[in-house]
Amino acid sequence: MTAGRLLGAAHTDLRSHAAAHGPLPRPPQEALIGAVRDAGLTGHGGAGFPTHLKLAAVRGHAGGRRTPVVVGNGAEGEPGSAKDRTLLEHSPHLVLDGLQLAAAAVGAAKAYLYVRQASAGHLARAVEERRAAGWDRVPVAVHRAQETFLSGEESAVVAALGGGRAVPRDKLRRVTESGVGGAPTLVQNVETLAHVALVARHGAGWFRQVGTAREPGTFLATVSGPVAAPGVHEVPHGVALGELLAAAGGPVAPLRAVLVGGFHGAWVPAPLAGVPMSREGLAPYGASPGAGVVVPLAVGECGLARTAQIAGYLAAAGAKQCGPCRNGLPRLAETLAALARMAGDRELPAGVARLAALVHGRGACGHPDGTVRLIRSAMTVFADDVTAHLHGTCLEGARR
Repeated sequence: MTAGRLLGAAHTDLRSHAAAHGPLPRPPQEALIGAVRDAGLTGHGGAGFPTHLKLAAVRGHAGGRRTPVVVGNGAEGEPGSAKDRTLLEHSPHLVLDGLQLAAAAVGAAKAYLYVRQASAGHLARAVEERRAAGWDRVPVAVHRAQETFLSGEESAVVAALGGGRAVPRDKLRRVTESGVGGAPTLVQNVETLAHVALVARHGAGWFRQVGTAREPGTFLATVSGPVAAPGVHEVPHGVALGELLAAAGGPVAPLRAVLVGGFHGAWVPAPLAGVPMSREGLAPYGASPGAGVVVPLAVGECGLARTAQIAGYLAAAGAKQCGPCRNGLPRLAETLAALARMAGDRELPAGVARLAALVHGRGACGHPDGTVRLIRSAMTVFADDVTAHLHGTCLEGARR
């Protein structure tokens, strides 16, 4: 089932990479953007936005006074994700190929690789290896990401590259129009860039040989928790959730639910063997694959307590630039925590619902909405637990 396009044999040096993949292709701008469009490639950073539209948007603003900039985003602030770090360690030159191709497609004169501290050293060496070999036309600077939950949001990336704090900015102007230094800027996840490099070499038809018609290709999933082989696994879009867990060695205990999409994701209740890992397949649960984070919850673990723990983290991780983030999320997390610890107040579920409604749709960025999505999912999937907690008992405590 594992396709092995990105995580086949490791090619950490330029020589082995070139032997496996051949020279860096130089397609015309329109040809590359068209191939990416025909491939149906979408962003793998979480939002799933069509990649060709971002490329075209930046290229469309390329005629002004400032030359476009491209950024390979490997900040990976989501605590449950390890896919970007794994890819950058395993196939750094595939990502750097994609960065060069994206730069050529939008007419950029400079590129950045924005990554966590753990990845920065070996990527700087890879960039220097390519420079010495005359492999790249556009210079690349490796920039260490600020290691916070929101540091990978595209406007936060732009702020960090400008020397500021990595927090989301207002959305009056899109970064594709005015980003780093006021230049049109493409911020693209590193996994997406690696796929761009493969599409440029093998074509849209090859890319669509796996996955689904609506969501072709493969994606990297980070599976953690009660499975035999936690880690990063490459699988086709649309793979059944049960098959993905099997690729991770299978659950080591009976499962209650699985958190899909990370801390801004949603809970999918068991039984879940046939649930497809696609936006369409997960839509009935209010979930999406997101950045490929999959965390099973075993029988005996309290879903409300686990969600309250995550909500507390998310409330503390906000940028505190708007009312929902400064006030709404902390109050929402505190109310859910009181329900999780069986505080005995029967108004707590209504309080969670009221605060979630007040926060949703009012934030300066997507962080409040993502947190609300997770909490609403928990209140639905663990509805029996809510009832039990109001009566001073925990179903999972009894099962343990």
